[in-house]
Amino acid sequence: MALKLGLQLGYWGAGPDPRVVGLAQEAERLGFDAVFTAEAWGSDVFTPLAWIGAHTERIRLGTGVAQLSARTPTATAMAALTLDHLSKGRVILGLGVSGPQVVEGWYGAPFAKPLSRTREYVDIIRQVLRREAPVQSAGPHYPLPYTGEGAWGLGKSLKPITHPLREDLPIFLGAEGPKNVTMTAEIADGWLPLYYSPYRQEVYADQIRNRPAHFEIMQGVTIRVTDDVEAGLQPVKESLALYVGGMGAESRNFHNELMARMGFEAEAKEIQSLFLSGKKDEAVAAVPTDFADEISLVGPIDRIKARLEAWQDSPVTSLLVSTRDVNQLRQVAELVLG
Repeated sequence: MALKLGLQLGYWGAGPDPRVVGLAQEAERLGFDAVFTAEAWGSDVFTPLAWIGAHTERIRLGTGVAQLSARTPTATAMAALTLDHLSKGRVILGLGVSGPQVVEGWYGAPFAKPLSRTREYVDIIRQVLRREAPVQSAGPHYPLPYTGEGAWGLGKSLKPITHPLREDLPIFLGAEGPKNVTMTAEIADGWLPLYYSPYRQEVYADQIRNRPAHFEIMQGVTIRVTDDVEAGLQPVKESLALYVGGMGAESRNFHNELMARMGFEAEAKEIQSLFLSGKKDEAVAAVPTDFADEISLVGPIDRIKARLEAWQDSPVTSLLVSTRDVNQLRQVAELVLG
């Protein structure tokens, strides 16, 4: 299958970016398949999508990702089914556990047992969307009805009042660890990897081997046309240094662990050591060019077209690009969609 394109708008910084609606409209005109938003500890993931959906007609609307700890499973299902109706069936519900620093520091919830929490969370959302019976869950994380400490004993299993537009609304998971990716291929409709190299497909081959036929893999990729490959990779290296070096505790950084599994263990440790010591520029310089290059498409047009073949021969179904430049959006569409 030909690669599709998605636009990843991410989350807001200090305030909203007035360009996002225009970018989404142009992406739709160019043939992009989907537009994604995100959330961290500022703007939420659903509200911007509703705004974008009101100003577009066909492009799919993805949460990339909605954090599990931000909402109960039924609250997330309500938001998804509401937006799916309003957008006439365009929602992709991307979910992720985030990390312990955000979950425990921002949401005030335990990060324990992320895999079983995710499985239970998805099961409840599926029940809501099917609307076959009152929603129930015997699991330890999201018991429905709740009968634990402080309960009045009056909880009642309920079906959603609103009939979901699609019982098969696609659910994607953001996953990094091997067990999490294996579960994603089992219970979800798609996967949102953080880093994926088409040159190292063996890293995840076993985990996604039994994925269903409709399963989608949407990978974020930096695409930059330039005659100076090293300079073009600099922003990629800066992002890698931040995530591999500083996004997580020294004792547990999922992004660092992933880079190690991809064959760069010593480099990952060095990046983290430098970053956490305050030597951020040195951490960026320690990011291997090979790694940054493998997960990106950077260089002259002919080089990018040649390296696109590796992505086309991989299990990845869509490339997600992050840009605020309409001209770059058009350039990417020309390169990937022709």
